[in-house]
Amino acid sequence: MRWVLLWLSLALPAQGQEAVARFGPATATTEILVRSTTDITVFGPVMDAFLATVPGLAVRYEQWGSNNLYDLSLADCGNGQTPADAVISSGVQQMVALVNASCAAPYRSAGTQALSPALRWRDELWGITREPAVMVYNRAQVPPAEVPRTRFDLLDLLRPENSRYGGRVATYDIETSGLGYLFAFMDSREATTFGALLESLGRSGAVATCCSAEIIGGVAEGRYLLAYNVLGSYALAIAQDDDRIGIAVPQDYTLVLSRALMIPRGAQHPAAAQALLEYVLSPGGQAALTRALLIAPLLDGGEEAMNETALRPIGLTPSLLVAMDRQKREGFIRRWRETFPGP
Repeated sequence: MRWVLLWLSLALPAQGQEAVARFGPATATTEILVRSTTDITVFGPVMDAFLATVPGLAVRYEQWGSNNLYDLSLADCGNGQTPADAVISSGVQQMVALVNASCAAPYRSAGTQALSPALRWRDELWGITREPAVMVYNRAQVPPAEVPRTRFDLLDLLRPENSRYGGRVATYDIETSGLGYLFAFMDSREATTFGALLESLGRSGAVATCCSAEIIGGVAEGRYLLAYNVLGSYALAIAQDDDRIGIAVPQDYTLVLSRALMIPRGAQHPAAAQALLEYVLSPGGQAALTRALLIAPLLDGGEEAMNETALRPIGLTPSLLVAMDRQKREGFIRRWRETFPGP
């Protein structure tokens, strides 16, 4: 049943909705709506594991791009439409903005209080995953000596005018990807290399594109030699079945994303949404997220452990609202477009 609904959704997309699936028994007495940016193929096993603990419950799971999910959630909040029962997004700056707009319902328990303060905000938003931003490379076409271990290494590859990496490095388009915008914005606050890296990407003809699957697939096929700031969970999932993909964890610093879960104000089934939150925070839920590679102490090529001292977790704090300030966002994107116009 799940994959029939998925096929129908792909055939008839609805206003930015990418896919939809139903989990749980056909005889379920309650069905909740979960809207998420996480791919169905990735989060599906977590949904199955959750529903095994809650008899009589089913989930309609809608997969959205982060910008569209934010727009829809804000519209539901503003016009009184019935919202989803739970929203899960990698665009955590957008989730903080939704909470700030009074679009979330509060909830507090021993499980939520056990989270670090950086992973919960106002008892209305919770970080549930641990996913690093990485560099991905084509193993056959990038020799080991050229695999970038830091952003300085990447700059060195792009610096020569006749670099073979010219036009063959990809990253997220920050205008269409909420996650891509977040990673670039955090880079601009974290790294002294940001300006130089942006200039080098633009001068070398790097490609800005929409999404993780397209970027990682392009690296596997050899259209791109490298990709920068790719979500490590997706990269690792693909690399496990495709030995063309190599993964490098930046050793200068590594951004770490925690996808955020929110229970919208006015949700029809808040108790069931709270049960989902409690599950993903529980040992069983954390194990399911780890199996899905959404909690990943990622290894570099299976050999070099992530440098814990270089980790830069993206906290769920009001500081993320700076990234959502309209004037700052427009200025940041304008700078991006001027320096890095893309293909």
